[in-house]
Amino acid sequence: MRDFPSCFGENGVQVADSSSSNTSKNGQNIVLCVYQCQILGRSCLITVTWNKSLMGQGLSVGIDDSTNQCLCKVDIKPWLFSKRKGSKSLEAYFCKLDIFWDLSTAKFSSGPEPSQGFYVCVVANKQMVLLLGDMKKEAYKKTNASPVPLDALFVAKKEHVFGKRVFGTKAQFCNTGRIHDLVIECDTIGVNDPCLVIRVDGKSLMQVKRLRWKFRGNYTILVDGMAVEVYWDVHNWLFGSSVGNAVFMFKALPSSEEKLWISQPITNPSTLQWSFSQRFQDSKTRNLGFSLVLYAWKNE
Repeated sequence: MRDFPSCFGENGVQVADSSSSNTSKNGQNIVLCVYQCQILGRSCLITVTWNKSLMGQGLSVGIDDSTNQCLCKVDIKPWLFSKRKGSKSLEAYFCKLDIFWDLSTAKFSSGPEPSQGFYVCVVANKQMVLLLGDMKKEAYKKTNASPVPLDALFVAKKEHVFGKRVFGTKAQFCNTGRIHDLVIECDTIGVNDPCLVIRVDGKSLMQVKRLRWKFRGNYTILVDGMAVEVYWDVHNWLFGSSVGNAVFMFKALPSSEEKLWISQPITNPSTLQWSFSQRFQDSKTRNLGFSLVLYAWKNE
């Protein structure tokens, strides 16, 4: 939760952090999702991390309080230990928390996050605090839990994507919004004037030319009539090592903020005092729209 890179710090040079470098070296694929939930009337953040490596697949569930302090965490490795269905108990806010999962029929695409045939849920005091997956009936039957008054809110996501020129993922820019196909295209090998293109559902919404001069910046796009601020840092792709990664952040802006932004790139992004880490923390603690951060790794 605290390992996002400060791409726009005071010196504006840092792109990848140690955890991201280790991810590339170990061949891990990671998807981290953050949900704002209510446990016994108290606001908390539940982080669900899906990972895939040569050793197998697994997930972890962590619970933070409103100040981002970790209260408890459990690691589950169902593919490595053949525990594709089960439960574990934790304790937070002076109450018992039960985590249930059933991944025995889960279906996956290319990433570590299942697309269907599963459920993962968190239950506190017989209330369903968080429920993920399409097997909702099975989850309620297994846990005998009742819904909470306020549903969990999907507030942030971090993902590692891999490719040579094209990097794709699925993106949902608000809690109840549509799921979109998000594609980043950029060819930096053997190209004198690289160009960055971002497409949503096949439609080109952003293009950055003269990328060697504009390797960091931001731009506002519209998705379903909603303003989404796009930040990029491709310094390592252009000037770093062969295993370097670029970082992209997509920040959905609430309607009250939209008028404060204009759809034009920053002419001198190195002067922007901004960090992915701070924006990510703000989006969680103040609920300022959904944030998606992508680490884009170029395959050798």
